[in-house]
Amino acid sequence: MVSNSYPEHRVFTLIVTCSALENMTFRYVNLQVYLPFSDTLKYCLLALAIALFLAALIILACKMRQYYAYKAKANGKEKKFISSSNGEKKPDGKFLVKSLSPSFLEVARKEQDSKIELMQKEMEKLEVHLTPSPPSNESLDDLGSDSDRPLGPRGMLKFNLQYNKKSTTLTLNVIEATDLPEYSRDPFVRIRVLCKTDELKSEVQTVLHECETRVVKNSRNPIFDEDFSFSLKEYPLSNTSIKLEVKDFDKYSRHTLIGEARRALKDLKSSETLEFNEHLQEKTKDIIGEVLISLKCLPTAQKIEVGILKFKTSSSSIIQERDVYARIDVFSNQHKQKHQKSSLRAKSKVTVFNETFLFSLPDPKKTHCLILISLYETLSTGKKLIGQTTLGNQKTKFKDDHWDMMMQTLRQPVADWHPLYI
Repeated sequence: MVSNSYPEHRVFTLIVTCSALENMTFRYVNLQVYLPFSDTLKYCLLALAIALFLAALIILACKMRQYYAYKAKANGKEKKFISSSNGEKKPDGKFLVKSLSPSFLEVARKEQDSKIELMQKEMEKLEVHLTPSPPSNESLDDLGSDSDRPLGPRGMLKFNLQYNKKSTTLTLNVIEATDLPEYSRDPFVRIRVLCKTDELKSEVQTVLHECETRVVKNSRNPIFDEDFSFSLKEYPLSNTSIKLEVKDFDKYSRHTLIGEARRALKDLKSSETLEFNEHLQEKTKDIIGEVLISLKCLPTAQKIEVGILKFKTSSSSIIQERDVYARIDVFSNQHKQKHQKSSLRAKSKVTVFNETFLFSLPDPKKTHCLILISLYETLSTGKKLIGQTTLGNQKTKFKDDHWDMMMQTLRQPVADWHPLYI
């Protein structure tokens, strides 16, 4: 072993192991290598490290300066863009638009005018579908019980009628429908037996019976061959008619009306069977009752109060033990508000509700408003539409005096009777 007599030098130690093959013994040799460094080399390395450190600081300072200069320049451009887009303020408080060219403004105005015109057309369509008219020989609009009826040939419906005077029973045999439109997929026939009231000059009718045939799948010439019997006791044939509506069944939406056939029963003779092959016509509406509605305009609160007071039918002999309720839908400027429902009431000849509902109505004189009142009766299988009526400030061929009276007496309820259509 050699002692380390040079503490100022770095010492590298190498251990070499030798093996003696003769006596299988091991010897260890400890070699120490001395690599001396001069003071000049040390100071040179230290100076190089300091120089590199200073160079790094200088580079960092330059990069920081460039970053802040770029950030300040970007902020200046943003402020300049905002000020130019907002416009230059005039002394009188108005703004002068600089960023928009006249051609761009003209295009924007034309697009806005076209959108307004389109909204007006859509509002007129909505008015056509929701505004009822008195029953007549002309086509009347559907109020929502079925989807829009299509145009073009509607086909024909073949059926038989027989009246038994002794038993006062009307027998109907729905035979078939032919040449239905191409869009007809699953047709069926809804049957209503209607009777007018005894009151003079009254258009109110009573739905005596209502039923449906089965649905015939995938046929434009469906064969039904179904018989129905209706008791007409205490109802004269002179005021009674039968209405057959051919519809296309839709499981997930409203049924599509194809057309209808209507026949008065006053020409039927006792025990004589008459066969009819009728062209399907556009649907007409029938008045089946009246509803008393109150309106009150609240201009400060920008609301309208709709009250459902009473509902009356034409006859009490067909009143069944069912509950009825009213549903109110309000459309303002082509926007449908959330509907509201009344509580259930027992059905009678005069059903009293006496309930009011509030709806939003901003600027009543300028807002186009349409109110749809629907009365339903509850069944074990769901609900059944009794009738509907509409009112509002829409431009229709039949002026709504009720709305005008409400606008003349603000903050005061005004009540009036309205016919229910089906």
